[in-house]
Amino acid sequence: MNVLVVGKGGREHTLAWALRQSALVKDLYAAPGNPGIAALGKCVDIAPEDAPGIAGFARENGIDLVVVGPDGALEAGVVDAVESLGIRAFGPTRAAAEIEWSKVFSKQMMQEEGIPTAAFAVFSDVDAARAYVIEQGVPIVIKADGLAAGKGALVCRTAEEAMKALDVVMTDRMFGDAGRNVVVEAFMEGEEASVFALTDGERVLPLVPSQDHKPIHDGDSGPNTGGMGAYAPAPVIDEGAMRDILERIIEPAVRGMKTRGRPFRGVLYCGIMMTDQGPMVVEFNSRFGDPETQVILPLLEDDFAELAVGISEGRMPDRPLTWKRKAATCVVVASGGYPGEYEKGMEICGLERLDAMDDVFAFHADTARRDGKLVTNGGRIVGVTALADDLASSIDRAYEAVDRVRFENRYFRRDIGQKGLRRMA
Repeated sequence: MNVLVVGKGGREHTLAWALRQSALVKDLYAAPGNPGIAALGKCVDIAPEDAPGIAGFARENGIDLVVVGPDGALEAGVVDAVESLGIRAFGPTRAAAEIEWSKVFSKQMMQEEGIPTAAFAVFSDVDAARAYVIEQGVPIVIKADGLAAGKGALVCRTAEEAMKALDVVMTDRMFGDAGRNVVVEAFMEGEEASVFALTDGERVLPLVPSQDHKPIHDGDSGPNTGGMGAYAPAPVIDEGAMRDILERIIEPAVRGMKTRGRPFRGVLYCGIMMTDQGPMVVEFNSRFGDPETQVILPLLEDDFAELAVGISEGRMPDRPLTWKRKAATCVVVASGGYPGEYEKGMEICGLERLDAMDDVFAFHADTARRDGKLVTNGGRIVGVTALADDLASSIDRAYEAVDRVRFENRYFRRDIGQKGLRRMA
């Protein structure tokens, strides 16, 4: 097959890497891709949200399968545009992806399907939202309705923080039109984890559970980011919890989308809070997570290209997935100042030193080539993933590899995976 990956980040580099492992894949393309993906195939200068451009490229270049990575491309209808030409696509249609790009739709669907989630209310008027927050008390969570690059959920522990969050989202429009409506929901106590499941719109295959680290600083302090690291498997989701999540959350969600005329094909992400009342949904996403993908796919033994084709055709295999008996840890190396202001164009050194390390991968997140040099080009620069026989060893190997990657003013968290170690102890 000729395969086109849509996107340019660490998730898409990992998808391209996984597809490259398959004997089914002949030529690999990425739109727009990054320097890491360029080592695996050909990058083409098409924006991920340019649905007509991507569909046209796929038609003109004999693409057999389009794998869509980012949420913005799904909201833009890339899958719809590709499938309208009779080309297979891995990912949900725009209508099905609304489970992510509208928090209002998602919460209302969960309420109607009896899926456990936090109590909530929806507001388009900032004064009404303020009154509700005062009535409910704190802590409380303010969520922008639309896509906000993983930063649209604001946990507010004081009334002052909540009022400021409402102003930032609804009045100042920090997230643009995504903040036209907000979901105000009850704060859930517990430990959060990520559960992904492949689905062809009917059947469901869970992936190994993982845990992301959203805040910028150690100890989960500071503002949220796109994700500073992840590890898998996450012990907070044991076999009993996974069965519960499948039966009470994932399967009802897939059925609910089908009954609404929006069959969901692709990968469904469930942000899960493990509470005293059992697992509850923090949010649904309509695609792989970043950086969770960087620890999940390297552990997968099945042929990802074969799985993606089967899902795109509505014929997912009726058997459990197979996994390496290992653990994986990914540490994201970022530009100092992220998620605030940061400099670009810093030369990156040392990635070639990772080639000598077995089961260690450097997935490019936001890099560029300038004057023959590899340089930083954003906030999150590279995700360094290491596999080992156990979680502690994978953490040690990941940080050993991170120490070999150098650029000016680099930053990374030093506690990735520690929650897993504490729970196992």
